[in-house]
Amino acid sequence: MSDPQVLATNRRAFRDYFIDETLESGIALVGSEIKSARAGQINLKESYAAIRDRQAWLLGAHIAPYNPASGQNHEPTRDRRLLLHRREIIRLSDQLQQKGYTLVPLRVYLKRNHIKLELGLARGKKQFDKRQVIAEHDAKREIERAIKYR
Repeated sequence: MSDPQVLATNRRAFRDYFIDETLESGIALVGSEIKSARAGQINLKESYAAIRDRQAWLLGAHIAPYNPASGQNHEPTRDRRLLLHRREIIRLSDQLQQKGYTLVPLRVYLKRNHIKLELGLARGKKQFDKRQVIAEHDAKREIERAIKYR
């Protein structure tokens, strides 16, 4: 089986959060959203997931309007239902009750012609954590550069 085709990533999530666990979810989309997402017109930068009324929702994700469907277009930032099993939603709800945890969308991809969302159960990073990660990356880059020019 081939690797899934990635349509959008949330690179900011990896910078701002420690990702403790990931899981795959489907997204309930309308026709014009599917066409637009397949064209890569999706942005996860300011989005997050939440559990309301025993259902999981993707909030704040922007899927651009699809021009050929101008008459029946969708609202770009509407709330979209995530397709998860009930036991997964209950487990996530329990984990989200803990202090500092949130559900962050990491990437949207095509898997066997279905649009899937990878969610991360995440804890927020403090400013010093971010600086430490940047320092580690810089040190690693310097070591690789030194090895390369020997």
